[in-house]
Amino acid sequence: MTLKISSHLSLANQFLIAMPSMDESYFGRSLTYICEHDEHGAMGLVVNKTTDMSVKNLLSEIDIAVPEYSPLDDKKVMSGGPVQEDRGFVLHTGSRVWSSSLQLEQNFMVTTSKDILENLGTTDGPEDFVVTLGYAGWGAGQLEDEIANNAWLTVDADPEIIFGAPPKERWELALKKLGISSSQLSHIAGHS
Repeated sequence: MTLKISSHLSLANQFLIAMPSMDESYFGRSLTYICEHDEHGAMGLVVNKTTDMSVKNLLSEIDIAVPEYSPLDDKKVMSGGPVQEDRGFVLHTGSRVWSSSLQLEQNFMVTTSKDILENLGTTDGPEDFVVTLGYAGWGAGQLEDEIANNAWLTVDADPEIIFGAPPKERWELALKKLGISSSQLSHIAGHS
């Protein structure tokens, strides 16, 4: 009997840190949280690129009432990726399961249903959350090829970076988890 061992290593619950070679693309200096990754491809959310829209304005546009003075005024919607930019995702903490939630890690989920949006900023909603429009997607083997070609660095995801750091600092903070700074990165890729 032969045992088949999968050579696929999942990058789910990892950060993708864009390398300088990506600077001229949508993903320049992006930090992407990988939600799902298997032999069929990968799906992630960029967590450091803000849009001009506040979460409060987004909710108002889809007819969800928000108090006049709300902390959601100051919270920006993220540009989660170049795929389906009109589709919303909420990356959040908490154990409550909403109509359409995917458990990512213990106490960490992504939800796409309207019921969570109706509860953002209330005591019933998640304490920590990021709202994105769009997502990043890769076909089978595509992400692995990009990593092999030095487009991305990977590191374990850190909820403190996603929810506790200002968006403009998240990319650099993820690099620091690897013990490097952006000044040490080169536009020239090397292969050994």
